[in-house]
Amino acid sequence: MNTISRCALLALVGSLAACSVLDSDKIDYKSAGKAPTLEVPPDLTQLSKENRYAIPGGAVSANSYTAGLANAPGLPTAVSDVGDVSMQRDGSQRWLVVKRPPDKLWDPVKDFWQENGFLLTTDQRNLGIMETDWAENRAKLPQDIIRGTLGKLVDSAYSTGELDRFRTRLERGPDGSTEIFISHRGMQEVYANAVKDQTMWQPRPPDPDLEAEFLRRLMVKLGVSEQQSKVLAATGPAPQTAKVATINGQPALQINENFDRAWRRVGLSLDRTGFTVEDRDRSAGTYFVRYVPPNANKSEPNLFTKMFSSSKTQQPLKYRIVIKSQGESSTVVVMNETGAPDTSPNAQRIVQVIADDLK
Repeated sequence: MNTISRCALLALVGSLAACSVLDSDKIDYKSAGKAPTLEVPPDLTQLSKENRYAIPGGAVSANSYTAGLANAPGLPTAVSDVGDVSMQRDGSQRWLVVKRPPDKLWDPVKDFWQENGFLLTTDQRNLGIMETDWAENRAKLPQDIIRGTLGKLVDSAYSTGELDRFRTRLERGPDGSTEIFISHRGMQEVYANAVKDQTMWQPRPPDPDLEAEFLRRLMVKLGVSEQQSKVLAATGPAPQTAKVATINGQPALQINENFDRAWRRVGLSLDRTGFTVEDRDRSAGTYFVRYVPPNANKSEPNLFTKMFSSSKTQQPLKYRIVIKSQGESSTVVVMNETGAPDTSPNAQRIVQVIADDLK
């Protein structure tokens, strides 16, 4: 940088010193379209062009909104629904139930993301699925005057090292209402070697509280007040557990819940953990999914790494995730593409990944 440019930059910093900086509680995502090290396999939607947006309201991070609710005065404690909108909860999973048909909600839900500046990389009305691009919450950056100034001049000079994307799924309930699920997936940038001269992107755990906050904001879009939405987001039943078992020589997941709840929880878990759900048949309790198997050298530690691997040789395999229920208990098993029981290591991995997410 020459002397004149440096002086101009310092003068700009000085002129902003007396101004208020960006509110640190503001959500400020930015598309990761320029991140060259984030590789997405062909099985997943590619990153989109740069996009910037801001969502009004408090900061969103794990436990942030629930912490605020604990100290909120004058909020009722036993509200489960407002008008035709309710929030359901099972463990760390939440979803909305809206007494309107899916075709009446698709456009409002789509507007919800677009009004807040998100780009949708998936928009499949026939499957009831929409998904945003990868985005960075730049509100996590230090909001000092220097960062604010340089961030405007050289936008790529600062990075949180984290990316998020959200998938929304609309599903018709048995009574004609619509169930709306929002699932989060995150990535983080880490050093690739001990010298720390290269970085790579790897998955980070989904944030259930971030999912709940966006569901709460969607409730406001659908007509619920801010205060009422906070009450609904804070209520719900106690967490339920799931355990892995072997039934007739086949790996299975046992859930102490009826079919409706098991169906919802497994579907949201598949969204969270990166499976591609090609189709679903609720009457048969079946999700049709794609799964990327591990490399032969077994170098990747978990399913997420497989699905974000840059290897071009890994081809997705098709499976059926089947839920069978009797009363208040359900069993989840993996079938191959033709519908035959699968006892392979891949089936065991899939069952374990779902079980880990449901804990």
